[in-house]
Amino acid sequence: MNEPSRIEIASIILERLHTEQATLSLQYESSQTQIGYFVLDNVLPLELATSIYEAFPLKETMVLKKSIREHKYVTAQMDQCNPILEETIYAFQDSRIVTTIQDICKIPELVADEHLYAGGLSLMTKDNFLNPHLDNSHDKDRNRWRALNLLYYTTPDWNDENGGHLEIWPKGLDHDPITLHSRFNRLVVMATHHSSWHSVSPVSKAGNRCCISNYYFSPTPIKDKDEFHVTSFRGRPEEPVKDKILQADAALRMGIRKVFKKGIVTNPHVYKKKTDKP
Repeated sequence: MNEPSRIEIASIILERLHTEQATLSLQYESSQTQIGYFVLDNVLPLELATSIYEAFPLKETMVLKKSIREHKYVTAQMDQCNPILEETIYAFQDSRIVTTIQDICKIPELVADEHLYAGGLSLMTKDNFLNPHLDNSHDKDRNRWRALNLLYYTTPDWNDENGGHLEIWPKGLDHDPITLHSRFNRLVVMATHHSSWHSVSPVSKAGNRCCISNYYFSPTPIKDKDEFHVTSFRGRPEEPVKDKILQADAALRMGIRKVFKKGIVTNPHVYKKKTDKP
């Protein structure tokens, strides 16, 4: 069987979105006063979804991000991966998909990110985690506002007790989060703004929890009071010392960005295509 193209994959996703559009719109609308989100299951046919997981690169070939903020493996260099992964990630950037999700969330002028800034592939295994954080408010050139985070989970038979689930904190870190389980063949779309704190719970079992992620950007913020901010981490409620360290870290980096608007060091987490100019 020939691998499907991004246009073919996008057409399948589009059909699922259209089938569930009314329900998804209600999901997002009912949650958008805090952190808007919706969840779509059974996104792709089982055989295709399984082949995407089987094509994931080995963690040893990915970039390890390990600190008190996070512990996971990532890559955005899609031309070094199985072609089906690049076709899948860019299927979510198809203009038909972007327009439909724009209609579901009622966010105008959404634009997908061909550079995969902070997007791409992620893999988490036992004891990996991602602490509560706010995503950087802008794209890599600080021209557009980050609006939506699209997360497509690809690990078959990933049980809820395995951990590695998206947690959103709509009432802040002093209240319990909402857990959105990283179940196989599930798409989660989440709003990103100045109060969209989210995290990934520690992985508690052996195995690879794999995810394909995209961001959509907009010329205007989705919250009127949004201001520029760097990616900012916090400690979990049971980590008071780490929380103070991470808040100080975020304040320091924010201070630097007030002087150097695009930072001192360029974020390497982008897709460096061979056709890109240096």
